[in-house]
Amino acid sequence: MAQVAERHETYAADFEAFRGTPAFGPEWLRTARTAAFARFLERGFPTARDEEWKFTSVAPIAAMEFRRVGEGPRVTAGMIEPFLFKDAFRLQAVVVNGQLSAGLSSLSGLPDGVTISSLGEALAAQPPLEGPSLTSDHPFVLLNTAFCVGGVFIHIAPRTVLAEPIHVLFVSAPGAAPALVAPRLFVVAGEQSQASIVENYAGLGATPVLTTAVTEVLMGPGAVVDHVKIQREPAGAFHMASMFVHLHRASTFASRAITFGGRIARNDITATLAGDGAECTLNGLYVADGETLVDTHTTIDHAMPHCPSHEVYKGILAGKAKGVFNGKIIVRPDAQKTDAKQTNKALLLSADATINTKPQLEIFADDVKCTHGATVGQLDDDQLFYLRARGIHLKDARNILIHAFASDVLNGITHDAVRGRLEDVLVEKLHLPS
Repeated sequence: MAQVAERHETYAADFEAFRGTPAFGPEWLRTARTAAFARFLERGFPTARDEEWKFTSVAPIAAMEFRRVGEGPRVTAGMIEPFLFKDAFRLQAVVVNGQLSAGLSSLSGLPDGVTISSLGEALAAQPPLEGPSLTSDHPFVLLNTAFCVGGVFIHIAPRTVLAEPIHVLFVSAPGAAPALVAPRLFVVAGEQSQASIVENYAGLGATPVLTTAVTEVLMGPGAVVDHVKIQREPAGAFHMASMFVHLHRASTFASRAITFGGRIARNDITATLAGDGAECTLNGLYVADGETLVDTHTTIDHAMPHCPSHEVYKGILAGKAKGVFNGKIIVRPDAQKTDAKQTNKALLLSADATINTKPQLEIFADDVKCTHGATVGQLDDDQLFYLRARGIHLKDARNILIHAFASDVLNGITHDAVRGRLEDVLVEKLHLPS
């Protein structure tokens, strides 16, 4: 214990300093923070000996001294403009270094039944917000619980139908030293409510940043949430994100996660179908070049009967990039009539790019339909020949096939401005001809 704590003495010093501030929160939150940080010191960072981290080394993170970021440099509207979707969103929450910025956000005229506020204010004003993240033993969730400050709290009242999407932009803006940023998004969708949320992560500057993002979505009976996550932080950033979704009876959750940036980017997603007839869709696209590592771990836990789930994850890897995908579907004994489908496909654009994929099914019920599959390959020579035989240049032919590969996921994004911008970023990321 002493050896591990000494190795994390920078975090320990920052935690003690944070403990003396009002942002540390009410008594129940102070207790949760203290327990989480003690558990983090006990566990330390994961290693390759941990099965869930077998192919993802976080040694570069452990080797750096990340400091809890304070206010950081001043961020202006012009600095974040490249990460916005011009005129696409009226409701926009901008979070800088984990704290909601009233000056950069656009939250006036919220519809009746919709609350968007600082998570810090919500935690101080309400009884304890209970969710699976507070009991998670994930090392980067523990760090987030210990250090998160503001974040965003979104509450959709029962039977409220939000006609326009909510854009939440998380911006990391470190100073000169490597920074620890702990953003958090907490969404409560009441019974028979409907909402669309775009969760967007970006970064300013070249200073290394460790982003320990946590998203929690609690859905009441019959609620519908359409969710898009975009991650395009700088090449030197470390993005270690966890999302927890809890679905009650007849609720519907659909998410498209698009990952473009970071030195190491990891997404751990856990969806629990805890009510009869709940439905979950988890789709994603990750694009990496250079020596980037992108890791996606998903768990869809079917706890009740008559619950369908759908999952399609695709990866495009160039240079010496490395991809990891681990998709787990659990069917509990009471989850009869489960219908679960999972697909993972990876496209390797270079001889040095690699992918480790592991689809998993854990079935404890007998009346179910569950399928999974994984494919890894390169661009099809026959398809390239077909396009070139019709006068299409080789680079353009490659571009067409790559866009076709990614379109299954991108076309599921209903926001035209978001989908169009992501298609442009795909071109920029892989240096494809436009």
